Amino acid sequence: MRFLFPEFLFALLVTAVPLIIHLFNFRRIKRVYFSNVSFLKDIEQKSSAARKVKRLLLLALRMLALVFLVFAFARPYIPSAEKGHSSSGINAVSIYIDNSYSMELLNKEGTLLDEARRRAGEIASAYGVNDRFQLLTNDFEGRHQRLLDYEEFLSAVGEVKVSSMSRTLEEVTARQAEALSQERGAVRTAYLISDFQQNLFPARPLNISDDTEYRLVKLAPPAQTNISVDSAWFISPVHKAGESERLVVRLKNNSDQESQNVSIALTIDKQQKAIGSLSLPARTSRTDTLLFSGMQEGWRQGELRINDHPLTFDDTFFFSFLVRKAVSLLVINTAAPAPYIDAVYASDPFFHVSSTDAGSVNYSGLSAFPLIILNGTEKMTEGLAGQLKEYVENGGSLFVFPSVEPDLSGLNILTRILGTDYAEAISSQETRVSNVNYRHPVFRGVFDKQPNNPDLPLARKYILYGRSGRTAGEPVMSLPGRRTFLGDYRVGKGTVLLSAVSLSEESANLVRHSFFVPLMYQSAFLSLRDRPLFFTVGKNEYFDTDRINLAGNQSLKLKNETIEIIPDARPSVAGTRVFIADQVRQAGQYRLLKADSLLGYVSFNDNRAESDLSYVSGAGITGMFAGKKVKVFEPASTPLKNSIKAANNGVQLWKLCLILILVFLAAEILLLRFYGRKD
Repeated sequence: MRFLFPEFLFALLVTAVPLIIHLFNFRRIKRVYFSNVSFLKDIEQKSSAARKVKRLLLLALRMLALVFLVFAFARPYIPSAEKGHSSSGINAVSIYIDNSYSMELLNKEGTLLDEARRRAGEIASAYGVNDRFQLLTNDFEGRHQRLLDYEEFLSAVGEVKVSSMSRTLEEVTARQAEALSQERGAVRTAYLISDFQQNLFPARPLNISDDTEYRLVKLAPPAQTNISVDSAWFISPVHKAGESERLVVRLKNNSDQESQNVSIALTIDKQQKAIGSLSLPARTSRTDTLLFSGMQEGWRQGELRINDHPLTFDDTFFFSFLVRKAVSLLVINTAAPAPYIDAVYASDPFFHVSSTDAGSVNYSGLSAFPLIILNGTEKMTEGLAGQLKEYVENGGSLFVFPSVEPDLSGLNILTRILGTDYAEAISSQETRVSNVNYRHPVFRGVFDKQPNNPDLPLARKYILYGRSGRTAGEPVMSLPGRRTFLGDYRVGKGTVLLSAVSLSEESANLVRHSFFVPLMYQSAFLSLRDRPLFFTVGKNEYFDTDRINLAGNQSLKLKNETIEIIPDARPSVAGTRVFIADQVRQAGQYRLLKADSLLGYVSFNDNRAESDLSYVSGAGITGMFAGKKVKVFEPASTPLKNSIKAANNGVQLWKLCLILILVFLAAEILLLRFYGRKD
């Protein structure tokens, strides 16, 4: 047992007062004369013994009453195992309120967020008037990084609302530690009030400070079902005006109950284009493909919607895409122009092909072409190779058809700078392609099924490549002995397709083979790396777009019906990088504007991590703080204030002292009134 105010124990000296009174009876003896006392002698002896016992009992009761009165002022307590309170210093208390979408669920106390706000107030009321508090939510607002007094804290708690942001425990505890470090010398305690969904926890145990005690208040969410629109993507990366589209939609059942016939509605530019239906077993995902057509050139806004309650934030999925009228390709000739490239793309007006000589390349305009086809490598220079590398690293696609001439220096300049496989020698031994990687994207959708014993291209004069070890290539087509006929290499954000043959019939029959047309079409389609269909609120910090030229007083704007944001735009080799950081807090369609000119649409969706209604038990929570000072409260409907006080100061005994004082005083009264009386 310990005392909060041990200085009061000096008052125990007061207990000497009844003892002194007992030892020195100051009452004056009164003589009573009797004519004959011989008959009273025996009675007097018996009454004297009874009075002595009575006085001793009264002395004990009075001294005990005084002792426990002193104890009551000294505030005795039995300390708890976790010490979270200082009797001499200030407490610095950080309280995190989980205000994510899952906290909108209803229980007996209202919404989980309502209960979290009330619990935060109970925690604060368990501390003293001089203690300081930090309020933290998923929004990570700057105003929540300072410590508040009790009244300011209660006011801030009342303003907490549901947020689209989602954080992990690692992020939350790091933010709390940063705020608590402001109060030096204080006892630091961090509270986390949440339903503790599985997505809140990192994959590994938390590394937290030993000088902060963590207390987790686990709220009790109700059992609910939840279906979410998890993602969506197109089968084709290219969207042509007037052609049909196939959109794949993935729904996810985040609960332990099966859901039957969940309807899906697709709208494009606020016009319904397709509907679908899916049945989902418990804890599974299923996909459906929606078909639609009639798209016009330009940016299109898409929206997928299902009907599912009570959580509705994940029932709507936004996306946007660009329908193109044409795409521009560039052919750089370091050898004689090859008519086969023009012949392939001339049949489709979607492709606009430009040709230039290696010595006349406009380096500043390379980023305008999603695909560059390099015809020959005879006149390759360090400067051109360096520019091509920069182009590829920033997201461009380069298709290299080398010159099969004895001098391989030009080709090796290019391969050395790009970091791909290098040219060892030229072989004139006629051979046929032995293996085709049908799983590669250039063959995706080309064949209904993998052909048996197909007629494969024949190589007559070709490059033998050696492994450089710098950039591992993926074989698209291979010659016997695992020699590369066509390899795919990732360089930075872009792709290099490196051929072993040139664009001549003397080198191979590829230019007249049935594989050539789909190979060139697919490589052009894959080079169209449009902006992603959607971004995630609070997760994506930037996106890339085509080059935007801004005057000195101009700025970009992201705008919807209610919000206007001015992002930071910085030029890059591939175009313009737009930084949004955490400015976007609301899902929906945003217009990207330069002054009043529409540059495109950007779609944002809420983080689907909140959709999974899986929760961690109290034991699981403690396990994430292995070896640290952690206490988990599961208060249900009981007040939390007393539990916090008990955790701070142990079991308080001053109330028991007051009760005992009253008991001793009552016993004294009864003793004086009834002890020793005769009937």
